[in-house]
Amino acid sequence: MPSLTRHKTKYEGVYFIEGTSTADGKPERIFYIRYRKDGKLIEEKAGRQSKDDMTAARASLLRAERIKGHKQTNQERRDKQEQDREAEAGKWTISRLWKEYKSQNPIKGLAQDESRYKTYLQSHFGDKEPAELVSLDVDRVRIKLLKTKKPQTVKNTLALLRRIINFGVKKCLCKEPGFAIQMPEKINNLRTEDLVDEEMTRLLVVLNEDPDIQVTNLMKLVMCTGMRRGEMFRLRWEDIDYARGFINIRDPKGGPDQKIPLNASARDILENHPKMEGSPFVFPGRNGNQRVEIRKAANRIKKTAGLPDDFRPLHGLRHTYASMLASSGQVDLYTLQKLLTHKSPEMTQRYAHLRDEALRKASDLAGSIFEQATNGNGRNPEERKVINLEDMRDQA
Repeated sequence: MPSLTRHKTKYEGVYFIEGTSTADGKPERIFYIRYRKDGKLIEEKAGRQSKDDMTAARASLLRAERIKGHKQTNQERRDKQEQDREAEAGKWTISRLWKEYKSQNPIKGLAQDESRYKTYLQSHFGDKEPAELVSLDVDRVRIKLLKTKKPQTVKNTLALLRRIINFGVKKCLCKEPGFAIQMPEKINNLRTEDLVDEEMTRLLVVLNEDPDIQVTNLMKLVMCTGMRRGEMFRLRWEDIDYARGFINIRDPKGGPDQKIPLNASARDILENHPKMEGSPFVFPGRNGNQRVEIRKAANRIKKTAGLPDDFRPLHGLRHTYASMLASSGQVDLYTLQKLLTHKSPEMTQRYAHLRDEALRKASDLAGSIFEQATNGNGRNPEERKVINLEDMRDQA
């Protein structure tokens, strides 16, 4: 029986396992390669020592060609073969419609939809035409997902399926199913997180002492700009416009690029942040590529600072940024919407109660000042001047 133990080679990203030749049953090496393409980690078989005449050196060359895009990945080749078979059969399956949809809609934020399709939809519906679907099939998938996934995830997944089908129907490529795809019940996804002054102070102390300057500066920048996790990962040095005082945000939540002001705190963080030679990213990941994760380091910092267990280190800091501005009473909700790059005011409305509270306090202060003026600031009742409409009219 072949051993699944991985054996490293002198070539980066190349390893092999001990297998058995399918021709004569003798031991042989089976080579594999690991690399990143478009920020995604790919691990695939390069070939067998005997059958494919594969060596570690050849596997390394194959890996280089895949990274440069000169050759398709194994998955891309399989997808192309599947697409060709479907085209020959003349069937517009969900899988084929999805490929056509992507080719005609090079929209931003497509990576999330790609993940949803491959994870939740492909195995259930990929080989079926929309007209072949029955309501029970979709119901079973929805019920199964709701047992382990958040309602919003299920809603986004079913919305993607509906979008693919609507695309096919609109293009006259297929017939629509005989039922409407039912979405989960109305979802309240307006969770708002905040930190009290003591928690914020502890967090800043930890951030100033932690040795991982890439992560600490990233978290600090979120605190003073409110940028999203993905926006921070995609941030490049060329996006920082020191002269005009703006930060260009790439793909904000799948929308068009936008700009937000570069405030003094953010400028100070960025001007003192180290650059990695050869990498265009402000907060690069492994080997200078785009960062894909920060959870482990951010959770370590959260734990050290004694923050609540359910506080999300990055998204929670974005909420904290928004809450501080809203509660200041000096930022209107329209401005806050633009700073947060929300597509619609509905998302910003979750902070309305904080601004309302600030306005109430300001109104109470105005009332207090007026009362003092009316009462003569503590003078004797006989000396107090009564403010009435006639006096105000005369003064005007």
